[in-house]
Amino acid sequence: MALSPGTRLGPYETVGPLGSGGMGEVYRARDPRLGREVAIKVLSEHLTNNPQALSRFKQEARAVAALSHPNILAIYDIGTDQGVSFAVMELLEGESLRSRLKSASLAWSNAVEIAAAIAEGLAAAHAKGITHRDLKPENIFLTSDGRVKILDFGLARWNADVSPQEQTSAPTETEEGRMMGTVGYMPPEQVRGERADHRSDVFSLGCVLYEMVAGKRAFRGRTPADTLVAVLSSDPPDLAQSGPDIPPGVERVIRRCLKKNPDERFQSAQDVGAALVA
Repeated sequence: MALSPGTRLGPYETVGPLGSGGMGEVYRARDPRLGREVAIKVLSEHLTNNPQALSRFKQEARAVAALSHPNILAIYDIGTDQGVSFAVMELLEGESLRSRLKSASLAWSNAVEIAAAIAEGLAAAHAKGITHRDLKPENIFLTSDGRVKILDFGLARWNADVSPQEQTSAPTETEEGRMMGTVGYMPPEQVRGERADHRSDVFSLGCVLYEMVAGKRAFRGRTPADTLVAVLSSDPPDLAQSGPDIPPGVERVIRRCLKKNPDERFQSAQDVGAALVA
């Protein structure tokens, strides 16, 4: 159900569409109480009566609301009006990392800066016990004023080994044995349907950084099945094939992120960020 301009959702008034995704549509809207524009994510009509989808929609909003960090998209409010469930977020101007990669190549130094900002955002999420589980260029936003934002915690998982003082009020669980994520960016443990933790996000960050530097995906086969096999059993081509100016230190960071065994990767996103800055 598309919302026409001027539609009211609680106190918010829609202005126009911004885009759509698997869970619903996103609209530019205005909050007349504060006189500011916001983005509103509306749950798709066919999911509104799905208890599991509605629960995940609310869990994502509550989980992200607990992550106050400049590199994570801020969520201001959630609500339901006339049967429409929605989440209110900060309005971003710019483009996704996927869009940037399609339109222009990135210098390795720019790629490293973006990856370091992503690592900072992930570290904040991990400190709250939240693993993203679907990090990819589509879920990274580059604002027009130079900021980097992590989007879409719809597949996020709350890790039970975090202390009660650090737990969010919205654990986001999924059934073990199900493969959750995006083919080509999932680490081996997610491909096998095993439990993901913060080191799984480190692997995905390695995939994103490799793609930014090399101009092609780290793991890609002729079919999704071929790509999954590559994630489990192959290493991506050396970055020297993509450009002679890429520093060996950058490749070492990427290679460590992409280790098949989580114990051999960087053990925290914070460590990845520190290595990239170094």
